[in-house]
Amino acid sequence: MTVSPGADRTTAAPSPSSQPYLERGTRAYWRACLALLFAGYATFSLLYCVQPLLPAFSQSFGVSPAQSSLSLSLTTAALAGAIFVAGFVSEGWSRRTMMTASLTASSVLTLAAAFVPHWHELLVLRTLQGLALGGVPAVAMAWLAEEMHPEGLGLAMGLYVGGTAIGGMAGRVITGVLTDLFGWRVAVAVIGALGIGAMLAFRALLPPSRHFVPKKGLGFSHHRAALMKQFARPGLPVLFAMGFVLMGSFVTLYNYIGYRLIAAPYHMSQAAISAIFVVYLTGVVASPWSGRMADTFGRGRVLVASLAIMLAGVVLTLFSPLALIAAGIACLTIGFFAGHAVASGWVGRLAREAKGQAAALYLLAYYLGSSIMGSLGGHFWAAGGWGGVAGLVAALLIAGMGGAWTLRLRERAGAA
Repeated sequence: MTVSPGADRTTAAPSPSSQPYLERGTRAYWRACLALLFAGYATFSLLYCVQPLLPAFSQSFGVSPAQSSLSLSLTTAALAGAIFVAGFVSEGWSRRTMMTASLTASSVLTLAAAFVPHWHELLVLRTLQGLALGGVPAVAMAWLAEEMHPEGLGLAMGLYVGGTAIGGMAGRVITGVLTDLFGWRVAVAVIGALGIGAMLAFRALLPPSRHFVPKKGLGFSHHRAALMKQFARPGLPVLFAMGFVLMGSFVTLYNYIGYRLIAAPYHMSQAAISAIFVVYLTGVVASPWSGRMADTFGRGRVLVASLAIMLAGVVLTLFSPLALIAAGIACLTIGFFAGHAVASGWVGRLAREAKGQAAALYLLAYYLGSSIMGSLGGHFWAAGGWGGVAGLVAALLIAGMGGAWTLRLRERAGAA
């Protein structure tokens, strides 16, 4: 008996490897970029909406700056652990379902945090929020690495990171302005409601996966072997360290700049301090731009330059004029988003398999940098004021530039 070619075509399902990638310029490509931009916005707005509120928490709950920073540090620490687990779990689950569930849960927890009466209850909800958010960052990076054509990956990753820049800016500016007008509880509730709206937009826009098939029944031995392969892959451990450096430096400066500007001689209001955070919009431009530059001129070169820009920004914040402080914050922001877009996209290219796990390891280091350095900065603030905080961040960035330079040398040798 013979089977006609037409019958083969109607009954056989195409394999993921035979499916086309999303190419830059197509409608599906831009829908995916927009969907992940919404996911990036929601993640960072929900995560960092409390950062400009640290002085308000100190006043409202009677806690020190270091204690107030726990409202962010505990969230990022929980997020780091959740991302690590999500990187493994995502290999057997629908990526779209996991990201949607994470955005929904974290938005609802943010709404709940707006109504708690006690400090420790707020910390518990913020910790749970970090756990809930774990299903977005690593999975989003893996989705892009799997579905995007390599020639368009740099731009797509840059646009995703640009979405995180919009979210970080909106979370800080909206909460700062609304806190001055209505109090911090209304501000946090608004951020939670906007997060739900972003989740609905993400769910409607994201195209179906073409190159991912959930793997069922993967045991501990499989995940352990895959984990060891990530650390054995030349270049990947250094990129994981880059995540720690980039985020640790960025969050530490942003955590404590508000304390400096609210005190003498500036005496700025929450709304005025939040207005400075509009420089976050530079990240919207810097992220896709750096992705395209990396595709054209090399990732190592752009990564080194990004860290150098961040270091220059830290130096500028040591001067007294407010204009120079704002310029320093802008430089640090541009360098951070440019560096993160390059490093995160590079992880997806170097990881030969289990890209979700590789992305999870990068983001584990990324958010551990936020948690550890963000809290450590409070002790440097108490001991040495702004000079102590700036010195800590500068030392971290100088160490990071050494790692970035080794990646640059490997890239020039054709090994990365």
